Amino acid sequence: MVFNLTRPVAVSAVLLVASCSFVDEKLLPPLTGDPAPVKSGQEAMAIAQKAAMTADPTATQAAMATATAATPAPQAAPSRFQLPEVTTAPSTGTVVGQRVEALRENLRALQARVNQSSAQYEAIEASTTATSQRYHGTMAAINTRLQIGTTKGNPILINQWNEAQSDLEKIAADVSEMNSLANTAAGDAGEVGFLLESVQSAFELSGAIEEDHRQLTVLEDETSRTSVLANRLLNQLTNDINRQTAYVGTERMNLTNTSIAIKNGGFLGTSAGTRNYLDTASANTASNERQALVIIRFNRDDVAYEQALYDAVSRTMQERPQATFDVVSIAPINGNLASNQTKSIQNAERVLRSLTDMGLPASRVNLSSTTNSAITTNEVHVFVR
Repeated sequence: MVFNLTRPVAVSAVLLVASCSFVDEKLLPPLTGDPAPVKSGQEAMAIAQKAAMTADPTATQAAMATATAATPAPQAAPSRFQLPEVTTAPSTGTVVGQRVEALRENLRALQARVNQSSAQYEAIEASTTATSQRYHGTMAAINTRLQIGTTKGNPILINQWNEAQSDLEKIAADVSEMNSLANTAAGDAGEVGFLLESVQSAFELSGAIEEDHRQLTVLEDETSRTSVLANRLLNQLTNDINRQTAYVGTERMNLTNTSIAIKNGGFLGTSAGTRNYLDTASANTASNERQALVIIRFNRDDVAYEQALYDAVSRTMQERPQATFDVVSIAPINGNLASNQTKSIQNAERVLRSLTDMGLPASRVNLSSTTNSAITTNEVHVFVR
């Protein structure tokens, strides 16, 4: 028996061809020769990780190269004070047109200086930020050790204190650079203001054509924008200088207080021992003429007077920044008078060293000595003058 297979085969072919129309074309690879879509950085990195899991070095290197190329490189943030370039325009050949060209060149030179000042300011600002973070980290470490208690004159804390002082002086140097930069910025801001007046007055010149006035309008707008930014930079510098100057002054006093704490192995606070010196400050002195700010009684060798002295002098300096001080050593008459006077003078010199360690210039401290029959131990009285 012979079977005719021609028709069924043809029908199957037709059905096969027809079934192709139901296949989603998205599932088929592109056959047009167009490049495959570029994968994003995350997709390429996923492929690289998958290739690494297959332990295929060639595939891993290729996938990693693709991921690196697909990941965009980070771009630096634009400057807050960056100025756009001055618009160029063809010369009109008129007298006013020549004036416009000269004013435009002046603006370009001024913008270059303002851009340079702004870049320098941001560099100083970044340096101050990094130094401040390091300074506060060091001070936090010192204060933590002092809070839990440590030995007197711990050399580790002394080294940390020296590092903190060095960082604070770097911040002070940055403030000095800001001051110089502020002078430059003030000069540039004034010059931009004068240039803006010159551009505005150029509108009144005779012999101009419409193109000259159009270019002057553009130049006026760009000069105004430059003036606003130059003054903004100057204001920012002024505010930073005032803030950083106050900050450095406060931290210098804090460093002095910390130095005393390191010397004593902890913060003294306002214990009964330290309050005693301030409570007796209202007593009359040997001369009965002036009231002492602080009275220190050296009735033993290890008198811890620094904290009380620092507190009293700090309050006085806040109220009277230009104050000077008299340090008077008072020796008792009873006993060996010569020995008492020698020890009394040595105690006064010790107090003087403490004051200079606190940052008070020696030129603002006067030393003197006297005797008094009403006291039984050596004393040092500190007066405000």
